[in-house]
Amino acid sequence: MYVCICKGITDRQIKEAVYDGSTSVKALRRQLGVSSQCGRCAEQTKEIISETLGTGMISSATSGLFYSAS
Repeated sequence: MYVCICKGITDRQIKEAVYDGSTSVKALRRQLGVSSQCGRCAEQTKEIISETLGTGMISSATSGLFYSAS
């Protein structure tokens, strides 16, 4: 589904960018251009970030992909 109509950015692109480490609207704006024109997509972008971090990143962390620094 298109989230940012101005730039033609989809929810899938946002999720992939979050998995790659862009975990804020500001970071996604720099990487994808989301919310850089009219700004109407900012709230939905925040929701997608939260959902993606809540499901994907946590499950990746518990699967052993991340290691403790100690």
